[in-house]
Amino acid sequence: MPRQVDHDQRRRQIAEAVWRLATRGGLEDVTLRQVAAEAKVSARLLQYYFGTRDQLLLGALEILNDDAEQQARERLAMLGDAPGMHAIVRGVLLELLPLDEERHNRHLVYAAYFVRFLTDPALAKVARDAPRALENLVAGLIVQGQEFGQVPLDIDAAAEAAFLVAGADGMQSSVLLGQRSAEDAVAMIDHQLARIFTTTNGE
Repeated sequence: MPRQVDHDQRRRQIAEAVWRLATRGGLEDVTLRQVAAEAKVSARLLQYYFGTRDQLLLGALEILNDDAEQQARERLAMLGDAPGMHAIVRGVLLELLPLDEERHNRHLVYAAYFVRFLTDPALAKVARDAPRALENLVAGLIVQGQEFGQVPLDIDAAAEAAFLVAGADGMQSSVLLGQRSAEDAVAMIDHQLARIFTTTNGE
């Protein structure tokens, strides 16, 4: 009886090959043939799963984003049953920093995609929509903090969320380049959160 192929696993195998090539030398000159060789599959099979080179890059990015979301959910779940809005916002923002090998490699891949974001409309939409979704999430958490008495009512939740997400996102490259330590980046986020979350329990 022929062995059943796990199509999701095969797509991941190919996507991971794209990520490895991206972290080693960027994506501008990567070909379908190189990805197939890296993934140890035939070029024909690669095209069966992803189609064109542009579709491959988009598909690999979508799988990377799905992974990032799953990892974030797992880390946030480790905060406990009732972590409070401060801890949740902090956890969301720390996902934007290369604080461990998994997040470090992920942000290297994102950096390799950056030029493609500027020139490819489909990839640009993915890159453009993600920060706004995060801003909306953080703004909603800050509003909940206000309802719980953890955040002053005169705080502009939307403006603070935009600043926090942009700040955390902007520190990625400086940490990757070694211009700023991961600890310093976390300290900067904690400094900003302390300004917004004046209490953690509503007292």
